[in-house]
Amino acid sequence: MQEKKRIALIWLRNDLRISDHYGFYKASNECDQIFAYYTFDKRHFKETHWGFKKSGKFRAKFLLESLRELQKELSTNNITLIIDQNCASEGIPRWIEKLLVTDLYYQNEWTSEERIVSERLKKNLSEEIKIHSFYDQFLFHPDDIPFGIKNLPEIFTVFRKKCEKYCSVKPCLPKIRCFPPENRLLQNFEIPLLTDLGFTNFETHPNSAFPFEGGSNSGMQRIQYYFWETNKLSFYKQTRNGLVGIDYSSKLSSWLSLGALSAREIYWQVKKYENEFKKNQSTYWLIFELIWRDYFKYISLKHGDKIFQIEGILNKKYNWDNKIEKLDSWINGTTNEPFVNANMIELSKTGWMSNRGRQNVASYFSKNLLIDWRIGAAYFESQLIDYDVHSNYGNWMYVSGVGNDPRDRKFDVSWQAQKYDSQKKFQNLWIK
Repeated sequence: MQEKKRIALIWLRNDLRISDHYGFYKASNECDQIFAYYTFDKRHFKETHWGFKKSGKFRAKFLLESLRELQKELSTNNITLIIDQNCASEGIPRWIEKLLVTDLYYQNEWTSEERIVSERLKKNLSEEIKIHSFYDQFLFHPDDIPFGIKNLPEIFTVFRKKCEKYCSVKPCLPKIRCFPPENRLLQNFEIPLLTDLGFTNFETHPNSAFPFEGGSNSGMQRIQYYFWETNKLSFYKQTRNGLVGIDYSSKLSSWLSLGALSAREIYWQVKKYENEFKKNQSTYWLIFELIWRDYFKYISLKHGDKIFQIEGILNKKYNWDNKIEKLDSWINGTTNEPFVNANMIELSKTGWMSNRGRQNVASYFSKNLLIDWRIGAAYFESQLIDYDVHSNYGNWMYVSGVGNDPRDRKFDVSWQAQKYDSQKKFQNLWIK
């Protein structure tokens, strides 16, 4: 008796790559045919009740570029990327039925919006469909960390030291096989345009610190440039608090945020650089930042929806103010602090802000203006090209005194401006 043909559908969300992708790797080994699926959830591009879109134009542009690049990469392996406009919980069952899919693969997401879609999808699937869900967004895999999620340390340093001592980073997965041409669908799927998502076309600002395009190839080109061509990686620790230009930091967070690059790919490129060129504090510091990223994902996994609640994971109460005039002055860069204003103007014009800037504007928002920190986090969600739900809300809680920093610090913005922009080069670039 002939064995039933196994057909895989890979549901893509924040894992827009083909290399070092657990789902593609497993499906290519286990199944006879593979299709990939991505859908544009219209809710992601709607306006919030604070007057800005949930996902703004900079994020949308980078997403579209990433999908176009992925579509080309998949095509070289004769894998069709299905583009849908329906909610995944409705769209995926239809394609499963149409393509006679036997196996569904997808990366686990646990924050509320994503979790609700996953749960609805499972209810809409036949019991005959084999579901393969997996964690593929970490540097240290959940199976490998030296504590259970419930016992995860609340202090980053404890987490980092234990993981560094007891964990190893898994090697990148091998390239998947190329499927025969008949694997592809004859139907042509177009990636939407910016205008289709409700935005007008725009040019990248000439002063942008992030003038890069989306997609895995662009991310790998950035690694090639920052690591191997210029050796900027060797000076990362000294330059990472910079404010002007494209090279004060690696800028890899944007490709990480959509999963166009995996944390493992970056980690092993750093290790290769250390072995072949130079190992120092700066090379370690990039890995250190990858561990911070992991940490906020684990904090989110441990505490669930508490990361979206006003009292945060510390259950601390403050008297928050939600006056719209204060919010508008912060968004528009018209506060009493020029350093805050310059960073906010940069964000509105480019979709980018330095790490130093983010800490200062978030501290000013929550500690000086005393506005509900979640509104600031939502604005960052709208604007930042490299928005990552776990790092974004984790950092906002941290700075606002309801997260993983029990010291409840407040940034002296004027002092920070003097220290990091003493010649006002950055402020003069954005404040005319």
